Amino acid sequence: MTKMLFACHGNICRSPMAEYVMKDLVKKARLEDQFLIASAATSTEEIGNPVYPPARRKLAEHGISCQGHAARQIQAQDYRKYDLLIGMDNTNIRNMRRICGGDPDGKIHLLMDYAGQPGKEVADPWYTGDFETTWQDVLSGCQGLLKALGF
Repeated sequence: MTKMLFACHGNICRSPMAEYVMKDLVKKARLEDQFLIASAATSTEEIGNPVYPPARRKLAEHGISCQGHAARQIQAQDYRKYDLLIGMDNTNIRNMRRICGGDPDGKIHLLMDYAGQPGKEVADPWYTGDFETTWQDVLSGCQGLLKALGF
C-alpha cells in the first residue's frame, strides 16, 4: 500500500484539492485498496475548517466531493506513517522538513515535479483567486504522480 500526504499552508485549498483529486483518480482506476491518501497544513491557521468554498466548488464542477474534510496540521509522526509527503510550493517543503525534522528518506517532494515541471509551484488560489489554474496544476501533478508510481 502506498501512503501519501499532500500538504499546503492551510489545508483548505490546494492540498485538499490534491487529496480528493488523487482519491478520485485512484477510485476510477479501481486501485482504492492500494492507497492511503490524506492532506494536512503546515500552519495552524485553518485547523478544523472545511475546504474553502471556491475550492469546494471547483472540485464539485468535476464531480468530486470533499464532504467531511477538516483541516489539520502535519505532525512529525506523519513522516513515519506516509511514504510520500507532497508539498505545493517551496515554503510548504521547507515547513514540512522543519516539522518532520528533515527528510532523511527523501520522501518530501513538490507536486509539480511529477507533472514534468520540476521546481514549479502550485500557486495558492487563496491569494490569486485563480482556482482553475490551481485545478489544472493539481490534476496534472496527481496524474503524473500516479504514473510515476506505475499505475
